[in-house]
This record gives sequence, structure tokens and C-alpha cells, in this order.
Amino acid sequence: MTTSSESPFRDRAADRDAAPQYVLPLVARIERAEPPSHTDALETAARAVLALLADPRVTEPDGEWHEAVRAWEDARIRKVVRRARGAEWRRAEALPGLTVTGKAAEVRVFPPIPLDGWPKDLARLQVSGTELTDPQPPEEPAAGLPVLWLNPELRMSTGKAMAQVGHGAQLAWWTLAPVARAAWRDEGFALAVREAAPERWADLLTRDLPVVRDAGFTEIAPGSCTVIADLNPR
Repeated sequence: MTTSSESPFRDRAADRDAAPQYVLPLVARIERAEPPSHTDALETAARAVLALLADPRVTEPDGEWHEAVRAWEDARIRKVVRRARGAEWRRAEALPGLTVTGKAAEVRVFPPIPLDGWPKDLARLQVSGTELTDPQPPEEPAAGLPVLWLNPELRMSTGKAMAQVGHGAQLAWWTLAPVARAAWRDEGFALAVREAAPERWADLLTRDLPVVRDAGFTEIAPGSCTVIADLNPR
């Protein structure tokens, strides 16, 4: 994720490239017999990122994960989604982290790790194979519900899109005052993820909203606008 105009690190691009690089691992539980739907997985991934950012182990200066998250945020904000099932999932659950559930989706988020420092039980998990579908088109989001809008012109795997909406949720989190963050946390980080219609996307781009611009490491071109976070949809 490249810096946004809403990012507290927008004036430190060179310093962030020079800093040690970390990645935030997310693991989606995708069982062969009953995989989650695409939208459910995306919404659960976004909520998992928010749950980590709001966890006292991150927010408290002496928290167990505070320094790891600080180091990660001082560099490029990278997230990688892998999939697990059966015994793989059980091994992933045994590692320090948080599991967030959606309607049927389960996503476990872990504290940031160095790019070359993946625990073996996560390193062996596959990045590919995270292509999920929606049995029915998702409904319009409820009025007033925060929405992470996906660029309708881009095609991404579910895993790639999970990382992107995680970025969008994080940018939205950075824009909020402490009181607003607490209120969102108390609501369980209620949100929706939807693909924007072309005309809506064009309108969103004209507004002063957090925009995710992908660094271009996988699947899409560098600088592509992937997600816009709208906490107060019209």
C-alpha cells in the first residue's frame, strides 16, 4: 500500500522505504466442503485488521504487539493473505493472533513479522487458491453503514481483495478521532464491502476520502486505486 493523503506517514516515503520491512499476515479458513462467500471473506478480513489495530496489545505502549505494529507502520504497509483448512487451520490458530468471524468466514490476523521471518506453520500455507464467489449478488449496504468500495475496473483474486480492503479499513481507522474509534469498536467494526458501480466510483474519486493505491507487487499495476473507504455514505 502506498501512502494516502490521509496517512500519517505521507511525508516520509523515502524513510519508509529505507526502514526494515514487515508484513501483516492474514489467514482465511477455506474448507473444501463449505468455503465462505467472497464478500463475507472480504468484510471479515477488513474487520480482522481493525480488531488488531484496536487491541490493547497494540494500543498500549507496553503491549505485547505494540512495537511490532509500530515497526510495520514505519515501513511499507504490506498485508499478505494465505489460506488454510483442517490441520493447517488448527496449527495457525495455535500461533499468537486474533480470529474474527463473519457470517461463515473465519480470518485470523497475526502481529506483523519481517518479510523473511514467516513462522513455518504460516510459510507453508498457500497464497493461491483464494478465489471465492458470491452465491447471490450482495444487497445494498444498510443506510449509514461504513462501506469499503472496490474499483469496478479491476479484477483481483479474493485473497488480493482481502488485503486491499484491509488497507482501506486501516486508512479509515487513521482518519478517526479516539471517540469515533471506540464507538466503531463497540459496534464490532460494522462495515460493508461492495464493488462500486462505475458512476459511483467516479463520484467517490471526487470526494476527500481515503483511497488505497496499490504498490503493484502482485496482480495489478503499481499505483492502481483499489479501494475507497466511505465512513459516512450518502
